[in-house]
Amino acid sequence: MGSERQTVAGQPSAWFKSSYSGDGGGNCIEVAHTDSTVHIRDSKVVGGPLLNVSHAGWSSFVASLVR
Repeated sequence: MGSERQTVAGQPSAWFKSSYSGDGGGNCIEVAHTDSTVHIRDSKVVGGPLLNVSHAGWSSFVASLVR
């Protein structure tokens, strides 16, 4: 997974995207974890809006993908 550091106050400091995403500029999301929240953004719009979910919500989402 690749990462990008972002130092904006209140924002996560490390973003990750799946190694399956590659570098082709496709439709990817990036995820960053903080103590209380999982942040999700569009990899093509790094300064755009974030979707913020709880760790429990993220875990449920990921679990639903592997069933």
